[in-house]
Formats: sequence, structure tokens, C-alpha cells
Amino acid sequence: MSKAYMGARLKRLREDRGLTQAALARKLDLSPSYLNQLERNQRPLTVAVLVRLSSVFGIDVQMFSEEDEGRLLADLREALGESGVGDGVSLSELKDLVSSMPLVGRAVVTLHQRVRAQAERLEALALSLGTPLDGAAPSALPHEQVRDFFYQHHNHIPALDEAAEALYASGVLTLEDREGGLERLLRTEHGVTTRLLGEAELGPGVTRHYDPERRDLALSRRLGAGQRMFQMATQLAFLAHDSLLTRLTAEPGLAPPDARALARIGLAAYFAGAVVLPYGPFLAAAEACRYDIEVLGETFGVGFETVCHRLSTLQRPGARGVPFFFVRVDRAGNMSKRQSATDFHFSRVGGSCPLWVVYEAFATPGRTLTQVARMPDGRGYLWVARTITHRHGGFGALEKTFAIGLGCDLRHAPRLVYARGLDLADPEAATPIGAGCKVCERSGCPQRAFPPIGRRVQADERQSRADPYAVA
Repeated sequence: MSKAYMGARLKRLREDRGLTQAALARKLDLSPSYLNQLERNQRPLTVAVLVRLSSVFGIDVQMFSEEDEGRLLADLREALGESGVGDGVSLSELKDLVSSMPLVGRAVVTLHQRVRAQAERLEALALSLGTPLDGAAPSALPHEQVRDFFYQHHNHIPALDEAAEALYASGVLTLEDREGGLERLLRTEHGVTTRLLGEAELGPGVTRHYDPERRDLALSRRLGAGQRMFQMATQLAFLAHDSLLTRLTAEPGLAPPDARALARIGLAAYFAGAVVLPYGPFLAAAEACRYDIEVLGETFGVGFETVCHRLSTLQRPGARGVPFFFVRVDRAGNMSKRQSATDFHFSRVGGSCPLWVVYEAFATPGRTLTQVARMPDGRGYLWVARTITHRHGGFGALEKTFAIGLGCDLRHAPRLVYARGLDLADPEAATPIGAGCKVCERSGCPQRAFPPIGRRVQADERQSRADPYAVA
């Protein structure tokens, strides 16, 4: 563990429990002077102290994780940069704020998100002829609220993992017969009959249709075994865990009905992934094969995207996998999925970085690519990327092609088979990427598409540069 100075969080934990420094020192079997030094960031928080904190208070040591600080730091840099007020704020000052006053930092990020959502809404209304600018602007669009919901939960929903594991613990499901077990469970416990139908009967592009009156679940014949299991488990979530889905979506950040409806679907999909890829066996298999996505897909009978998505959810206290960032993008750079168990994120404004290996994947369809990348703040990441294609319909039907990216902090890279042959220690070997041109402070990038927000462009008619937007 690297030296971690978490005095503000330790002090907040003590104050939340109404303890004096002397009282907390006694509980942790520390001297009052040593605890005082910890709270004032004069001494780093050690593993031994973390273990005592966890034992005495039953807390998740993740609250003292540097990854949480990195996540907030990235959000703050984006907020200040996009608002045009971050030019005079140094990285060291932001780190001090994140370390000493994280609640203030989160408040700044929340305020910025609300202002941005209002500005985007007003701009959209202004472009729509005849639409009056009345009423309060929503905090965010429904799909953005759902994305933020999973982001805030580190893409880990313990209650759904536990509900899925209970099916195996009770013997209702076995790894050897998941599909048959799900079909029997739907039939015996919920009176639902599962059938396979062609597109002519289901309708164009439909992969699952449930008729509640007839208790009939129709699945597309085009689905593979893993996809059929996933769709049956998704329907099981709505039938067996409706009250749990309702409780999980009763958060203030999911106030509009549309947002809660989308969140229910997202949570049902999470449950389906937890059923098809149960936490314990899947994590054990991932560790055994060093997170080889293809091997895991063959072992559990699912596709590349499903494996990557599940890998980004393995953050159970006491049994954590590598904290991954999972993303799905199309050729135009649109991110249709973005889930994070780590602090990495791309900007919501101005697209993402063209130097990112996920976009290179489109040039080599079906081939798995790797990249060691470094962000402007110096943090390094290992990325794995590959394209996937979904086909629905007959001759002439459009197919969907996406690039899937799975990334982790460079310190976790040695645990991955994809680090084989890569020079992880040489900073010059890493590809310099950014969170998006509009918020990227990196200078001299020939791929820059926009000048950084809040920075004045230095126009010089006497010379021409590779960097199209040199800043003053």
C-alpha cells in the first residue's frame, strides 16, 4: 500500500460517531498523539490502522481508498475546466481540497452538473421552434441519471448479487445446467412458459417478449445459449424481485418516472449478469486465468461484452476483483454504455480522445488490442479493446457494430494476462491520452479537435504548428 494521508476522512469518521480523539485512540489501541498526527496528515494511514478501523467500526476500508479520491479529482477538474474557472487552480490545490474537504468537492461537482443540465436543456429548447422556455429544467436526462446512479454505486449492487447467489445456494440453479434450471424455475415458481420463436412471430429486432396474461416468455431463435440465459434471468428479476428493484430505484437522483423505469431495466440486467456469472465462481475463474476475457467467455458460455460488463462489477468488500472501467462506443464516438468501478472517466463534453485504443479497434474487427495509456495528471491505465457485432433480421438488415473497452489502473495491470510483453514501467512507452479535447490540458497534441475550455487560443499568423489550437 502506498502512503495514504487520509486525515480528513478519519476525523469525519470520529466526529460522525461523537468520539473525542482520546476515545478513538483507546478504541484503536493507539496513542492520542499518534492519532492526532494521523488526522493532521503528519503520518500516513497504515494497513494495520485500517484493519483496526474495519474491526472496531465494521466499515468498508474502501472509504479510505485513493481510487475514490482520484474519481472525485477527475470530476472536479472537468467541472472547473468546463465552467471556465479552473485555469488558475493548480492540480496540487485540487488534490488538497479532495483530501481535506471531499464533501465540499462533491458539492461543487453536483452544482456544476445541475448548471450544465439546465444549459443543455435550454439550448435544446431554443433550437426547437415554437417551444416556450418555461418550467424548471430537469437535473439531467433520464438515461444520464441512470448512468450517474451506477457510477455513484461503483457499478456494484450487493443485494442483487446476493439474490442471484441464493439460487445456487438453494440448489435451484447449478453452473452445469443454468439454462434448464432457469426454464424450470420460471415454470414451477412463476407459471411462465418459455418458447423460442422466429422474427416473423416476435417482430423485427425483438429478442424477448413477455405476455403477463398468458404467462408466456418468448425468446428469439437467433439467441445463443448464453443470451437465452441472460434474457430468462432478466425476466426473473422483474417477476421474483419487483419489490427489491422498486426499493433500489427509490433514490432522489432517480426522481422522474422515466429514470426509475430505465434504472429498473438496468438493475434487472445486472441481476441477470449475476445469475449467469455468479460472483464467487466467476471471480475465482477470472483470477485463475488472469482475467482472460476469451477464456472466461468459453468457460461460462457468454460473449465478450457480457464478460467485460460483469468484470466491472466485482467490488464486494473482502472479495474484490480488479476495479475496471467498462465502455461501449460506436464508430461516431457515442458512448452507449459506461460503467466504472474505478476513478477513470471520459468527459461528457466534446467527445473522447482519438488516441484511445478503443477507436483503433474498428480498424481491426474482432482482434483484441491492448494499450498502456497515460492521462494528463500522470496516472497510467491498461486498456483492452475489441469490436463486437450484433445482427438482427434478414438480408439487407442493418447490423450494429461497437467497440468494447475494458481498462484498469496500471498498478493492477500485472494481474492481467494482457500485460504480457508490455513495458509497464517506462512512462515514455505509454500513449498520452486525455478525457476529451475540451477538458484536456495536454499541449502539443496534433489530434486536438477543440481548444480546451476556459483557455485563450494563441493565434500567431507568423507561424504554423502541428497543434491546431495552441493556448496562451
